[in-house]
Amino acid sequence: MTSTPTSSTPAKTSRRLLALGLGAAFAVLGGALPASAQSTGSAGSTTAAVPSAVIGAGYTGSAREAADNKAFFEAVLTSVAKKQAANPGLRSVTVYYNASQAPSFRSQISSAASVWNSSVSNVKLQSTSGGADFSYYEGNDSRGSYASTNGHGSGYIFLDYAQNRQYDSVRVAAHETGHVLGLPDHYSGPCSELMSGGGPGTSCTNRYPNATERSRVNQLWANGLAKALDKLNKVR
Repeated sequence: MTSTPTSSTPAKTSRRLLALGLGAAFAVLGGALPASAQSTGSAGSTTAAVPSAVIGAGYTGSAREAADNKAFFEAVLTSVAKKQAANPGLRSVTVYYNASQAPSFRSQISSAASVWNSSVSNVKLQSTSGGADFSYYEGNDSRGSYASTNGHGSGYIFLDYAQNRQYDSVRVAAHETGHVLGLPDHYSGPCSELMSGGGPGTSCTNRYPNATERSRVNQLWANGLAKALDKLNKVR
């Protein structure tokens, strides 16, 4: 994969450490994305990256990271619920993603979506070139892959070139996508746990969520979507 020049980071964008390498953290939904989304400078950053040694020691993520992950999941859930409410005849819950801004990783992103689609039944991931519930971007960042969030549930998944050469790239994409589906980081977990991210080291190539992770996502999208739809109906 070839690298691209690094530009400045959008102001007011908070960073959270991601599960792989020196990542920061993630998200994005619906609205307009900053033109500099391929970049990863430190301007405007409010959360410092945690050293990889800390991850190896069992770093599990801060309370702020957990809150941001939850906010992003709920925002995606609400976006999907609006589509579901407008089309009550839909038989399956679908989350749409746009990978057009991460052309170097289209194959890995597609594989990650296939991993999740074969692992869970209550929600499916579908590529689109139009309006999406979240998007992927690519570029260079010394901290690795992350999801950028403004603290209100919106942002985008960013895939770092160097980190994706160091770690199994499909695992990176699948892990990040796990956040969109509602799963938190758990760096101290074993390689068999997808959300352990980079904790088990670069030799870990498992790309699949374990039984607990699969069950949790199915539960979140069965119960969570029902609650989101109920909330939308009440405000109409």
